[in-house]
Formats: sequence, structure tokens, C-alpha cells
Amino acid sequence: MLIAMAGLPGSGKSTVAEALGAHLRTPVVSVDPLESAILRSGIESYQPTGLAAYLVAETIAESVLRAGQGIIVDAVNAVSPARDQWVLLADRVGVEVRFIETVCSDPALHRRRLDERRRDLEHLAEPTWHAVEQRLDEYASWSGAADACPRLTLDTVSELDALVAEAIAFLRS
Repeated sequence: MLIAMAGLPGSGKSTVAEALGAHLRTPVVSVDPLESAILRSGIESYQPTGLAAYLVAETIAESVLRAGQGIIVDAVNAVSPARDQWVLLADRVGVEVRFIETVCSDPALHRRRLDERRRDLEHLAEPTWHAVEQRLDEYASWSGAADACPRLTLDTVSELDALVAEAIAFLRS
């Protein structure tokens, strides 16, 4: 199974993805560290490094899926083409895809998470609250092929254990 995370920066998707991956013993491929590595290689930041990171994540995910394992893809997936990328991959390799979207209904908590976040990703700045507010305007409603796929939305103001339990129930349903 291909599990594709979605949600704004700081909404808790990486935390949920890592905890879910540990519980399911499923690898997690995250777009942000890949983009950081692309930038570290010397490719200039004005290049489409975010797109490149999504394509590298897709290549890794395809390899893992073709080996018969499941994978969790940790990415913002803010627009239909990004979400549909995972649907097309799942179709190509003959596996099911499910989306887990994270939201944080408490703006103060969401902002605090961003302010306190330290991922040490060389060459990739942590997003600010202002940047997340701008991305919210760009975060597209669900449409296209991804809209027809099973999707769970988790409000990450809840405890992590409860979120993981809800995700596992969704994945097993």
C-alpha cells in the first residue's frame, strides 16, 4: 500500500508519518530532506528543487513498492498534480493508495510548532507562520484522481497515540 500524507507545514504530518511508519514497520520517504540534499549538491535554489524532490520521492517509492513493501510518502501535497502523482504511481505498480491529511485546528498551536521546529535540514529554511498562511491560500481543495481515493483527515490537536490508532483503523478498513 502507498500511504500519501498531505497537509501544511507544521500541521503534524511528519510526526504522524514517522509514528505510523514505526508502528507498521513501513518506510517513510520525506520530500523535505530530499530537497535539502538537492540543494546541498550545488543546484541553485531558484531551480525547481521542490519538484525535483517530489520526483526523487516518487522514484524511491516506486522501487520500494515494486519490491513488495508498502511506503509512506511525507509531503505537503498541496495541489492536485502532486496528489495525483501518487495515484498514478499506485496504478502503475498495482497497489492501493490512501491519503492521510493532517490539519491543526488550533492556530496558536500550529504557529508554536513552526516556531519551535528544528529539523536541521541544511540549505532548507524552516517555514515561517507567514509562509504557511500564504500556502494556505494556495492549498487546493481535493479534486482529480486523488479525490476519488480513500482519505482520512486528522486534526493533530489530538494526542499522537490516538492519531496513530485512528490512522491504523482507517488503513485496515
